[in-house]
Formats: sequence, structure tokens, C-alpha cells
Amino acid sequence: MTTSQLRLHSRPWWGLAGFAAAVFAAAAIGALGVAGTAAEYESLRRPGWAPPSALFGPAWTILYAMIALAGWLAWRRAGFTGPLWTYAAQLVLNAAWTPLFFGFGRYGLAFADIALLWVLIAATVAGFWRVRRVAAWLLVPYWLWVSYAAALNLAIWLLNRG
Repeated sequence: MTTSQLRLHSRPWWGLAGFAAAVFAAAAIGALGVAGTAAEYESLRRPGWAPPSALFGPAWTILYAMIALAGWLAWRRAGFTGPLWTYAAQLVLNAAWTPLFFGFGRYGLAFADIALLWVLIAATVAGFWRVRRVAAWLLVPYWLWVSYAAALNLAIWLLNRG
């Protein structure tokens, strides 16, 4: 490793706190958007494969921890370069989805958001793959969950139109 690579690789652990804070901010915006919406979710026409609302909190807690760790690992290796800008953009779309879906009941707009989010997660995985493969792998469960959530969003939108 060159001196420059060693310096990037040895970025301090405190950087993880910054990534955790960024992910927490995205999650908090989402949490504000879902306060008291379990009844709303249960009242929607949903496909038979829709999960109970109680599953979302634990799933997202694990995913958000993995998202923060992935970002930090990529940052440690490469600094705040292109893949981290894509990472930041997908966090913004992640934060926007819940208010769109639950806060405003705009299921079609939420679907457009989550479709673009899916593309940005794919781009982030590809970028992280070139930087640090473990960081890319940490995002795969998130990408799969968002794939499922996008299909669920689309189904709910179609079932509740009109």
C-alpha cells in the first residue's frame, strides 16, 4: 500500500459515527412520516404477500446499521469520492419515500421515488464493489428489501387507486 492508501485505510473509527448520524437522519425523517400510520397501512388494500407492519421496524433497524457500516467502509478506503455521492443521494431518496407514501398518501409518487432509489442503490453497490467489496455486499440485503418494497408499493398503488 502507498502512504496515501494507508492514510485513507486508517481513517478513524469516529467516522463511523458520522455515517451512523447520516443514516439515523434518513431513518428519523422516515420515522416522523410513519408515526401512527400502522392503522393506515392495515386499512389499505394490500396483496396477500404484504408483511405485517410490525416487521418493518426490526428489518429497517438491521438494514440501516448495514447501510451505515457500508458507507463508512467505502469512505475509509477511498474517501468521499463518486460512490459516496451516490450513497448520499440514495439516502435522500430513502428519507423521502416514507413521507411521500404515508404522510401524503402519494403512492404513485412514492413508487417513482423507490424506483429511482433502487437504481441508485444498484449504482452504489457497483461503485462500492470497485472500492471495497464487503461494503457492496453489506448493501445487497438493503437492495433486495427495496426490491420487495418497490413491488409492494406498486401493488398497493394499483389496489388503492380511484
